[in-house]
Amino acid sequence: MSTSPASPVTSVPPAPVIFDLDGTLVDSEPNYYEAGRRLLADHGVPDFSWEHHTRFIGIGTRETLETLRREFGLDAPVEELLAGKNRAYLELARAHTEVFPEMRVFVERLSAAGHPMAVASGSSRAAIEAVLAGTGLDALLTTVVSAEEVAHGKPEPDVFLEAARRLGVAPADCVVLEDAAPGALAAHRAGMRCIAVPYVAGTVDDPAFARAGLLFKGGQGEFTAQAAHDWLRRGGTAAVEERPGRGGRAGS
Repeated sequence: MSTSPASPVTSVPPAPVIFDLDGTLVDSEPNYYEAGRRLLADHGVPDFSWEHHTRFIGIGTRETLETLRREFGLDAPVEELLAGKNRAYLELARAHTEVFPEMRVFVERLSAAGHPMAVASGSSRAAIEAVLAGTGLDALLTTVVSAEEVAHGKPEPDVFLEAARRLGVAPADCVVLEDAAPGALAAHRAGMRCIAVPYVAGTVDDPAFARAGLLFKGGQGEFTAQAAHDWLRRGGTAAVEERPGRGGRAGS
């Protein structure tokens, strides 16, 4: 009695892929935290903690500083705070920024397979370009959108919609990679599918991630380029496909 061969993975046209940068492609959050800690210490706030910083992961730098300015009653204008944090961050980023290994493999696979790609980030354009150049990702990720260039940062969809416009593709054809709930929500609002790789384990159950087409509950510890690429080659799925997590802080 003969048996049917295993069904092959169905090939579909290469989907455009839009990457968040910080916490998704690269582990830049420690640098952002340290830049923020130094900035606040200079303005009389000596005890800004990592736990406090995690509230703002996935939120644009300007929006973060506007909130911190209100919370701590800072007198300095937002533009001054923004310039100070960017200077501190660029110094740290140029010294060292780590690319998540499986993300580098994923970018290389997508490039080889002909997927249009872009980076859409809440960081300043100078910060994005410094990180991409310092890690060598700039050779493959040449389309970049900063929240500075659109009206609203995440969780609004502006950066993703602008990335799709620059790539010359329809938003509905795009897949976003995100580590933070505000970014996953922005992808949903843009009408795009999402592969979610939560950076902070405590955010895994955020409703924004429930809309992701592919969710790696264990963050970067569970993400593999093979699994994500296979999902793309199948054309994505309507329902959430989950990868089990191990606990702990994703991305560590």
